[in-house]
Amino acid sequence: MADKVIENNQVSIMGEIASEFVFSHEVFGEGFYMVDILVKRLSNSSDRIPVMISERLVDVTQDYQGEYIQILGQFRSYNRHEEKKNRLVLSVFAREISFVEEESDKMKTNQIFLDGYICKMPVYRKTPLGREIADMLVAVNRPYGKSDYIPCICWGRNARFSSTFEVGGHVQVWGRIQSRDYMKKLDGDITEKRTAYEVSVSKLEYN
Repeated sequence: MADKVIENNQVSIMGEIASEFVFSHEVFGEGFYMVDILVKRLSNSSDRIPVMISERLVDVTQDYQGEYIQILGQFRSYNRHEEKKNRLVLSVFAREISFVEEESDKMKTNQIFLDGYICKMPVYRKTPLGREIADMLVAVNRPYGKSDYIPCICWGRNARFSSTFEVGGHVQVWGRIQSRDYMKKLDGDITEKRTAYEVSVSKLEYN
């Protein structure tokens, strides 16, 4: 059962450690820590991806900023209650890590595969320049009755294709994890810069 579930949510990222380890929580005496990884895009910009790592995988008392690391794991979500509503918080859960030399241009540094179900109607739209986009929310099952809810963004013909999907439909997604900064409006005129994480879809199958 567990092996089957791990197959439906697979992430591989490689990049530069860009923060110290920050304690997140403890489960059965095992501490989990958050760290940010800078993963390069083809456009020379980078995605800043949050990763959750067990203290059993790495010495969390060390400062590894500037070193390069490869992480295999899963993209996970949980609901954090704030400002009278729940906010979906996303991070990569590391299962295996290895320190590497600086990433080479030939290596794929950011890949994800999800096998899940459409949990709300995809939202299809066009940008002012006519580019087609669709937003999907995909539920991916975990063991013990839990699920992760992963926002995905499709472009072009994938956007048109996904606009026909129905809630409950089975979908497989290949792509990359990306980060996107936006301004969140709070009370009155107050705004706060936040970062959203989503899967930029390169390939889709639906059945």
